Formats: sequence, C-alpha cells, structure tokens
Amino acid sequence: MAEGADLFDRLVAESRDDWAAYVDHSFVRQLGNGTLPARAFRHYLVQDYLFLIHFARAYALAVYKGQSLADMQAAFTGLKAILDVEMDLHVRLCGGWGLGPADLERATEAKATMAYTRYVLETGMRGDLLDLHVALAPCVVGYAEIARRLAADPRAAAEDNSYRAWIAEYSGEAYQQVAAGARATLDRLAARSMTQQRFPQLVTIFRQACRLEADFWQMGLTGAF
Repeated sequence: MAEGADLFDRLVAESRDDWAAYVDHSFVRQLGNGTLPARAFRHYLVQDYLFLIHFARAYALAVYKGQSLADMQAAFTGLKAILDVEMDLHVRLCGGWGLGPADLERATEAKATMAYTRYVLETGMRGDLLDLHVALAPCVVGYAEIARRLAADPRAAAEDNSYRAWIAEYSGEAYQQVAAGARATLDRLAARSMTQQRFPQLVTIFRQACRLEADFWQMGLTGAF
C-alpha cells in the first residue's frame, strides 16, 4: 500500500475482488450506457428507497454513538444527504411511474434489501462508531466513485440515456462532497481507535458490505423479471 493512503483506499486494496464485483457489476455498466431494462431500474429504485430508510436509521445510530460533536456532525451530514437529497431523487424518478412516497413505503422489501440494511445496523449496534462507518462506506463512497466514472463516458449524459439524472446526482459536487467527508471521517476515527490488530476485522466488515452491494445490484437485474 502506498504511503499516505487513507483508510478507505487501504480497505479497497484488501478487498479488490469484492470491490470490483460491486463497482463494475453488469447493472452498473448497463446503467452507464443506457441499456439497463426500465423494469430493472424501477425495481432497484423502489428497493433503494426502502434501503435508504434503514440507512438513515444507521446514520441516526452514528449520531447516538458519537463521542464528540465532530462525530455527531459528520453523521448528521450523512443523514441529511439521505433525507434531503437521495430520497428526493427517488421520489422524483418514481413519480414518473405514478408512484408516490406512500406507494414506495408500502412496497415489500426484497431479501437483498433486508440482508444488507440489517447487516449494517447490526454491525453498528454490536460494534463501535468506526465499525459502523466502515460498514456504511462502500455505499456512500462507492456510489460517488461509480457515478464519477460513469459520468466521464459521453453515453452517460446522452439524451437517450434514461438514467442520466441518477448519474448526474451522484457524480455532482454536492454528493461528491458527502463522499469525501465520509472518507475523512473514516481517517479521523481510525486515528483515534484503530490498531494494527484491528485492521483485518475492518476489512471483513468492508468486504461483506461490498458483497451485499453486489447482491443488491443483482437483485435489481433479476428481481423484476
């Protein structure tokens, strides 16, 4: 590992196969080039709305577990991004299919949704704040990296790409700042409580979250058919 790498990069380096399976999933590639079937994206988006409800709870748990005002403010930033930005995007996109917030909240959770969200919440409840933020990191930072890469391809912004709004939201400056803040929070928490002996345990948490992310994409691809 290169000197000066942050904790997130170290975790990715120790989880390359699981990370690649997540960020380069077929769902992601089809999203970027606009070939993802509409029903797959709709199924994913409805489930992701339910997913975000639980992730908001996870960030609220991070506020509670904060040992300082800085801890609480960092967690609140993530919570606010979910409630004020991400969920609003989902409502706007689903509104095009005639689905309102009440319809989304009544949807049945897929097994992949339940597995991932409960894993993060359970990790946070049994562990400390660093464990929780490591479990959250593949999602909050991963989406920023995925969208930034997709946005570099001209096909992502093409008028015939139905998913350009999703890509633009997560590649935009506001969300990129949220992701950068999440990386900085990991480093701050690691400086306070990570030891050499603990690092492998954090890798285990991170790798499992990456696998659950890949399962979530796959759920989007296959769950609607």
